[in-house]
Amino acid sequence: MTYSTRVCCDADSHIMETLDWVTRFADPDIRERLPALSLGAAGNATEKFIRKAEARLEDAEKTAAIDHDVIGGPKGWAAYGAFDITERQRALDDLGFTRQLVFSTFSATQYLSSDDPDILYGGIRAHNRAMAHFCNQDPRLIAVGQVSLSDPKRALEEVEEGLKLGIGAFWVPASPAGETSPGHPDLDPIWQALSDARVPFVLHIGAGTRVLPKPYEKNGKPRPTDLLGSGENLRVKDYMVLPFAPQMFLSAMVFDAVFERFPALRGGVIELGAGWVPEFLRYLDLAHRAFRKSDPSVAGLTLKPSEYIRRQVRFTPFPGEDVGRMIRDAGPELFLFSSDYPHPEGTTDPIGRFERTFEGLDEDTKDRFYRRNFEEMMGAG
Repeated sequence: MTYSTRVCCDADSHIMETLDWVTRFADPDIRERLPALSLGAAGNATEKFIRKAEARLEDAEKTAAIDHDVIGGPKGWAAYGAFDITERQRALDDLGFTRQLVFSTFSATQYLSSDDPDILYGGIRAHNRAMAHFCNQDPRLIAVGQVSLSDPKRALEEVEEGLKLGIGAFWVPASPAGETSPGHPDLDPIWQALSDARVPFVLHIGAGTRVLPKPYEKNGKPRPTDLLGSGENLRVKDYMVLPFAPQMFLSAMVFDAVFERFPALRGGVIELGAGWVPEFLRYLDLAHRAFRKSDPSVAGLTLKPSEYIRRQVRFTPFPGEDVGRMIRDAGPELFLFSSDYPHPEGTTDPIGRFERTFEGLDEDTKDRFYRRNFEEMMGAG
């Protein structure tokens, strides 16, 4: 019996990259210039762990021990289907998900912060090739490519190339586009291309979302471990400000009238929580009422700001959030199921955790959460 017993689309899953995952797909002139995959302070130990996970693929006995009940099994590189496509297809059989968005995990550390545009966009192209290679072998898997908006011309080239490869969504940093707003008219060709292709942009924890100023970490105490007990992920103060980056990005998309100009554009806010969304919608409309007399761009909107978000953006809650309360507060059309497989943050029973908050919700509302909102985001609604 599969883990999911209903039609269920997963808006967040991952590949755990091996050490040469990006470089194998890079153009020859950029391959040797790409930095190594950054694994943080535990780099050497993690490299050994990756090698061990690769060796496990050849061990039938060890593989048989984890090839079932995968949601409750090992996570990270040790998970079944973490980086091998054949295993991932079988893992998806066990999970029972109809569709699954697939993000990378660490590969952006090789190029996304580079000041050299050739490394930046050459790395992005290699990443998108690697994602397409992994996901195009099973129609249930949807490859999430990447694009940096810092150079509008090169960004458009990578979007167009990614669309040819079969990329099904584009992860953009939740930050300004270089020195400009993501709502700058120079970026309109990108939003137009995504609208025409019915392919969404997505924001995700990672690029652009670490907005906590460093001085807040200097509190005279030893630095604690992160959420997973190591050193490179979220700490409590990072967690508290996670919503700030997507709120800034979406505010720009609304008030710079991107959603007004491109009503067919769709977006997703993935693994950044969603408990903040109901109040964010109210605050958008409050800002609209306060500034429409003084700001022509605000006055020119033909819908209330919250209506653009409801029409065009979807959000994945964390497994510990009270999604039922959020749906009752803000409506059933905004939120998406996600497993985060094979990352441990997704827990060993994400469906169960969400279901425990759903008391009083009808089946149509649940179907929107597990399936229809995803399909609308992906252009199938």
